[in-house]
Amino acid sequence: AWSGRLRQSLRMLLQYAEALCAKRLVLASASPRRREILGNLGLKFEVVVSKFDEDLDKSQFPSAADYAKATATHKALEVALRLEKAEDGAKRPFMVLGSDTVVEAPDGTIMEKPADEEAAMRMMLSLQGVTHQVHSGVGIVFPDPARTDGALVKSFSETTRVTFAPLQEAEIRAYIKTGEPFDKAGGYGIQGPAGAFVSSITGCYFNVMGFPAHKFASKLLTMIEEGEVKL
Repeated sequence: AWSGRLRQSLRMLLQYAEALCAKRLVLASASPRRREILGNLGLKFEVVVSKFDEDLDKSQFPSAADYAKATATHKALEVALRLEKAEDGAKRPFMVLGSDTVVEAPDGTIMEKPADEEAAMRMMLSLQGVTHQVHSGVGIVFPDPARTDGALVKSFSETTRVTFAPLQEAEIRAYIKTGEPFDKAGGYGIQGPAGAFVSSITGCYFNVMGFPAHKFASKLLTMIEEGEVKL
């Protein structure tokens, strides 16, 4: 089913793949998982890692999804502005894409990447045996000097519900020793060893990996076909 969703997303953009690949597309993320997902959609992105501090006040957002969406948009805007200042005369990006993924525990706590083994253990213990939510925010900047604001900015989020099986502390300790938790929101990646802990998901698998492939393809397709962005 998961690979089927990716093939469906690929078909959605396939008719525009050649035109999109002729444009300068920039991914404002160092995530290898996001690069993989976008590459599987047939898109060629240049990576320029965002320097945004990701220090937004979580309490100022009505939901974890809104927080992820805002962070993703700030990432994309930071890179777009930096490229505009640093690359006078260079080919302007058609699109700068930012993304941010967070895990929301059942008690509403927003989980990002664990700082150490103790934090990873706390996260995994809070997730074991229950259903939590994974939110990915996406921010897309289309630089356009003809606009008074300098760019068209779009953002959205996607949410997937993930259920973990009950886990023993020994299982979690063994998992933490692999080093897997420390570069992943919530301390796990569904595509890695922790995938064995997942008993079910409701929603987009790729969203849990770090990028909502189907929703991105759908949103971009709509913008192209409605003339909001021109290839």
